[in-house]
Amino acid sequence: MPRPQIKTKAVVLRRTNYGEADRIVQLLTFDQGKLSVMAKGVRREKSKLAGGIELFAICDVTIMPGKSEIGTLTGARLDTFFAQILKDYERMQFGYEAIKQVSKTAEHVEDTAFFELLSGAFASLNDLEVPLDAVVAWFWLQLAILEGQGLNLSTDVNGMKLVEGKNYLFDYDAMAFVYDDRGDFTTEHIKLLRLLSAQSPTVIKKVQGLTPLWKQVRWLAERVLAH
Repeated sequence: MPRPQIKTKAVVLRRTNYGEADRIVQLLTFDQGKLSVMAKGVRREKSKLAGGIELFAICDVTIMPGKSEIGTLTGARLDTFFAQILKDYERMQFGYEAIKQVSKTAEHVEDTAFFELLSGAFASLNDLEVPLDAVVAWFWLQLAILEGQGLNLSTDVNGMKLVEGKNYLFDYDAMAFVYDDRGDFTTEHIKLLRLLSAQSPTVIKKVQGLTPLWKQVRWLAERVLAH
């Protein structure tokens, strides 16, 4: 008995030309994990599928599962296209990096959180009022949480509660803060890291006075998973 068709939301991770007019498209879906589909005839000028499988977009897709791992894309339309990303080179480059990292991490995991992380990154990158540093820091911190490697933002390396008005260094071996009067991280940095762990960048953009903190917060966030 043939399997029922799948209707879901998806973001495009990769598009690979196949044959004369087809493409193999790798999708990250909302509720089916990663799927590879054949988009037949999509490279032809009048293809109805072409406009529905753009990068940096949320797409509504209809997929007919195949006998192999590759299904057939039978319908596609754009739900949301984040066009502003394409107008800023640095935002676009980080968008590609976010796709790469989520694609790698979600390889064998069917979890809506990965779809929400990537679509949230697109929405934040698309909002030019949100500092790029905020989006980058938020993305890496959220990805670390999904991988079970979230930062300890409650206690220091000795298990003592992080104290208001103190300075800290960050110990990468212990993945925790260390009290040090000469440390580069203040409790303001730690508060911002907590905020990024709990809220989206579009919410955080409303908070005033964060500009001096972004450089070090981004620097730390980028190194959590690289450690």
